[in-house]
Amino acid sequence: MIDRRHEPRFDTDVELVVWGVDTHGECFMQPARARDISLSGALLSGIDTDLQSGDLVGILYAGKKARFRVVWVRYDGAGDRLQVAVHRVAADNCPWLDLVSEAAPPGPTLAKAQADAEAP
Repeated sequence: MIDRRHEPRFDTDVELVVWGVDTHGECFMQPARARDISLSGALLSGIDTDLQSGDLVGILYAGKKARFRVVWVRYDGAGDRLQVAVHRVAADNCPWLDLVSEAAPPGPTLAKAQADAEAP
């Protein structure tokens, strides 16, 4: 199987807050967990709000906010909560850049992301 990812992913387990508007038009804000993170996305778990591919959500992690587009949604193993793959909106800085920086070897992708994060 070919891996189509353009950047490395890092297995972690961090708490964060997700907010947005669900498929019923209702605003929500809830705690969730992120794992398999990268500079441009993550796999969220523990979501109990109905979301669908294409939805826009906000994520708050360590005092940093960013907007993410939902790529896909599926139920977790228990069938009562969602796993949600998200991709960061390019205009927003990566909220977990520090985590990725610690885990990743220096390289052109990481250097560009760090420069973008430091830009005014």
